[in-house]
Amino acid sequence: MASLQWDTKNAIAGKTQWWKDATVYQVYPASFKDSNGDGWGDLPGLISKIDHLQDLGVDVVWVSPIFESPQKDMGYDVSDYQAIYAPYGTVDDVDALVAECHSRNIKVILDLVVNHTSTEHKWFKESRSSMDNPKRDWYIWKPARYDANGLRHPPTNWRGYFAGSTWTWDEETSQYYLHLYAPDQPDLNWENAACREAIYENALKFWLERGVDGFRIDTVNKYSKRQDFVDAPVTDPQSPHQPAPEMWCNGPRIHEFIHEMYQKVLGPYNALSVGELSNTPQPSQVIPYVSAAAKELDMVFEFSVIRLGTGNGFGAKYEYRPYALSKLKSLTETWQAFIEGTDAWTTVFCENHDNGRAISRFGDSSTPEAWLQSGKAIALWQTTMTGTLFLYQGQEIGMVNMPATWGMEEYKDLESRNFYFEAADSGDQSRLERTMKGLQILARDHSRIPFQWDDSPNAGFTTGDAKPWMRVHDNFRTINAAKQASDPNSILSFYKDALQLRKEHSDVFIHGSFKLVDPEDEFVFAYLKEGSITETGRRKAIVVLNLSREARPCADISRALKCRVDEVRLAVGTRELVNDQSQLLAPWEGRVYTNY
Repeated sequence: MASLQWDTKNAIAGKTQWWKDATVYQVYPASFKDSNGDGWGDLPGLISKIDHLQDLGVDVVWVSPIFESPQKDMGYDVSDYQAIYAPYGTVDDVDALVAECHSRNIKVILDLVVNHTSTEHKWFKESRSSMDNPKRDWYIWKPARYDANGLRHPPTNWRGYFAGSTWTWDEETSQYYLHLYAPDQPDLNWENAACREAIYENALKFWLERGVDGFRIDTVNKYSKRQDFVDAPVTDPQSPHQPAPEMWCNGPRIHEFIHEMYQKVLGPYNALSVGELSNTPQPSQVIPYVSAAAKELDMVFEFSVIRLGTGNGFGAKYEYRPYALSKLKSLTETWQAFIEGTDAWTTVFCENHDNGRAISRFGDSSTPEAWLQSGKAIALWQTTMTGTLFLYQGQEIGMVNMPATWGMEEYKDLESRNFYFEAADSGDQSRLERTMKGLQILARDHSRIPFQWDDSPNAGFTTGDAKPWMRVHDNFRTINAAKQASDPNSILSFYKDALQLRKEHSDVFIHGSFKLVDPEDEFVFAYLKEGSITETGRRKAIVVLNLSREARPCADISRALKCRVDEVRLAVGTRELVNDQSQLLAPWEGRVYTNY
């Protein structure tokens, strides 16, 4: 890593909320580390690898769902909020994880899934047991509609996120229940005050009392549905089920509900809250959720950047759509700059458990050199962004998508399989081919294959004689954490250094303003970051990233920084440079220049 010594005496003064400066690391526990050889990752395995996270520079560990569950959707179908799915471990293991992390000054947040439960949850079993059960109204039940021929139809024509209708018929009480996702995931009725209180007590306070530091809150803007339950406009004439996010996203009482959750739980416990905010594409829609004065959420994930390349969120979601770099740049600027002049905060991320790997989407893995350099460029992009940074497991070692040669049998995700078989059932071969190609780039499965720890059998994820729940990537002998830990030129080593520099100069990189340079350039991604004002003026940095396979001219650095050429410093680069002022960027090269 090419770098200069930074002068930190003018670092940002005063205290801010600790989470603004934090680096959060998302663990997908089934695929992180298996401690007992059953092929399924677990909490003891995670605990055994905390030193890896500490060495990386992580401040918070976010653990994806570990609660008791039938695992129809990898734990996002909870059957008991106060029990742990046995293959992951026990409640005592969670306590041990919290203790081990806290001893290293690392905080722990859990994944909170309270838009819906599993059909196996005791609340739903009671709700469906009879029409007059006290918990009947804890879920959303509606009568059938009948056509002129007496045929039964769902209450509305809404299409669910995993394909098909959002409604499932229940023979026992002869009504439909609502589920935005799988039929195994019935939506809770947040309109019911007793239901909300039970959520707060069972799903939040129980864990906060045990020392957990907060939550990533799943589907946070879907708790309030429109109560008229009318059909959505027909936008897909080929399907009986129509996309209808306007019926359940950002509903009429959503801010009331989230503010109540803050007032009753999140605020009193000083709990970190990070909301998943889908289908909310305008900054004016997002600010009310994350304004400090509103007392709702600390920050949210907005998905405009990470969803680039996907089709619409419903029928054509996995039909890949190429996009220009200028589009990525424009969206990045929107979601970097939208908090300026407000009391709101933002997040930085380019990977998670619901998307393909960043190098396979934004970088280049066609050759080992392209993989290495584009992985570092992505690291530099992410670590110089304003907001709280979120990394996903394997991102720090440059894990890539599953090979295109793998067949559909290796895709385990419910959504991937539903979209594939929906395309197959259509009889349209072209649609099926487009969907498969899109899945090879975008599927959630890519992020869920086992972590590559070393070059031993099964990549050190589990014992050599075990059968991992998902296939280990073919490239684990060349891409793994052990190999990169001892290589100062590796992606892992670059992430460690970049994260340290990000914190040392938080006024510029974490809290600084953002402005694009040459926004129409389709090869070089350049932007100006401005931080605190010192005796010699405002601290500035310009980041230049060549996101292409060809050498490209570098931006005019001194002009962008508004200083003399002799005042420009090369602060960090993805390659070792002989000439700091080289006007040509190598393929996938990134640099940061400063005026201090």
